[in-house]
Amino acid sequence: MSLTAAAAETANNNNRVTRENWKKQKELEEARKAGTAPAEVDEEGRDINPHIPKYIKDVPWYYGINRPSLKHQRIQGEIEQDSSPLNDWYRRGTQKVAAKKFRKGACENCGAVTHTKKECTERPRRIGAKFNEKNIKPDEFVQPKLQFDYDGKRDRWNGYNPDDYKQVIEEYAKIDMAKRQMKAEKLSKELNADEENNQEKNVHDESDSDSDADSDKDEDKYAEQADMPGTKFDSKIRMTVRNLRLREDTAKYLRNLDPNSAFYDPKTRSMRDNPYKQTGDNPEDLPYAGDNFIRHSGDTVAMAKSQLFAWEAYNKGVDVHVLAEPTKLELLRKEFNVRKDDFQDNKQKRILEKYGGEEHLDAPPRDMLLSQTENYVEYSRFGNMIKGQEKVTIRSKYEEDILINNHKTVWGSYWKDGRWGYACCHSFIKMSYCTGSLNQQSRLEAVNEMLELPTEAEQPKSLVEIHQENMKTKKIKRKTSEADDADNTLKKKEKLASAIEAEIKNQQNAEKMLSLDERRRPYNPMEISVHEPTEEEMEAYRLMKSRSDDPMAKYLEKNKKVK
Repeated sequence: MSLTAAAAETANNNNRVTRENWKKQKELEEARKAGTAPAEVDEEGRDINPHIPKYIKDVPWYYGINRPSLKHQRIQGEIEQDSSPLNDWYRRGTQKVAAKKFRKGACENCGAVTHTKKECTERPRRIGAKFNEKNIKPDEFVQPKLQFDYDGKRDRWNGYNPDDYKQVIEEYAKIDMAKRQMKAEKLSKELNADEENNQEKNVHDESDSDSDADSDKDEDKYAEQADMPGTKFDSKIRMTVRNLRLREDTAKYLRNLDPNSAFYDPKTRSMRDNPYKQTGDNPEDLPYAGDNFIRHSGDTVAMAKSQLFAWEAYNKGVDVHVLAEPTKLELLRKEFNVRKDDFQDNKQKRILEKYGGEEHLDAPPRDMLLSQTENYVEYSRFGNMIKGQEKVTIRSKYEEDILINNHKTVWGSYWKDGRWGYACCHSFIKMSYCTGSLNQQSRLEAVNEMLELPTEAEQPKSLVEIHQENMKTKKIKRKTSEADDADNTLKKKEKLASAIEAEIKNQQNAEKMLSLDERRRPYNPMEISVHEPTEEEMEAYRLMKSRSDDPMAKYLEKNKKVK
């Protein structure tokens, strides 16, 4: 057992209290929190807050303190120093008296001791103060670290000198004085001009009666000082100030009191959406339809189109500006629209001349075509149709009676040997071009020759034989005799027939093994020979391969199972 564990165990034994003592401690804590009992006192005579949590108040066992204390929560070994006064701050600048001789460890450039040559901010001298000992600069003030108290650390204006800001205040005061003088000179000139105009007017109106002259003077006097509605006008200051809004106008937020209507922004006094949108009225007939409607009315749209046209013209190499050259821009735009319309008309004419269909453009509109009909239809009182045109039933989702590539029949009208084709030309290739009935006999003879069936006339060589001969001529160029070619073709046919029989046996064996249960199936039911397949084996596989796209594949599988 270690010493630390032993000490912990003894501390736990010493700290154990009885049930009664524990209840008394709890009651005393509640009384201290309520204020009926005095608070605990630490070793320095300071009160301990009774609301401090227990885990903060408890002293670790290794401190060896048996009385209430918060010393373990304070920084240990802290050197108490007198805090600096609130008005103390770091001194800036340099001292007034400078040294007369160079001192060891000073700056080699200016001679100050408080920094080195690397940190010197003076202009580098050709011969430093270390060598000529001339013009040695005074030292900067070096002040130790200030120890502020709680208030000193958080004082924002500590170290602020109001004298530094006097220069800025004086500069702005001079600017204000200059503005006032200019304004006074301007007002004096305007007053002199008004007096001269009034004198000329009085001389010109001497012929009028005194009563009329007096009334005119009074009207001019009071009219000059009158305020226009919605403005504040002072004739002495010559300045007009616009109010927030005219009081006779209806406020935007009072047009529709529904809270779900158009949003009103009180900061900018704007309502962009239409407050009467729910009524469904025409915005042009409303007294107010929103700021967006007003913003997009008038010549705003035309101005935007002109700006867009100017940008597009600049990209094409024509330098024109909307505000600097509006006449030039408008002429260019008109010319462009005329040429564009001519180009569209010529384009339509060329298309009609090439492809036709002009008669369809002169057809009546679709509404006129569907609005009247001669079909007679009778309806019952419940809305059901009694007599008339019945609804056409859709027989198939596929397109019918559509012939392509010169065919007279559709794909799938001919069937032979497990393959579909066209009945008009007996072609088994879908989307092929029809060659007519002339190709039927040649296809039959080619199939018969491939299956080694006797024919009355000479049968042309099949595609397989042509391919075999080409491969043979490439590999064996020296064998050019007719006898060797005939022997090779016979051998090839024999090999192809044997390969077809082997392929049929393999397919039957595979179907037999797949029909068996997995538990009854032998370990290696398929005899697989690892070798490269020959050309005959590949051709036999292609001939006997079951095609998934064949619509009669399922029918053939059923017939095989029945057999």
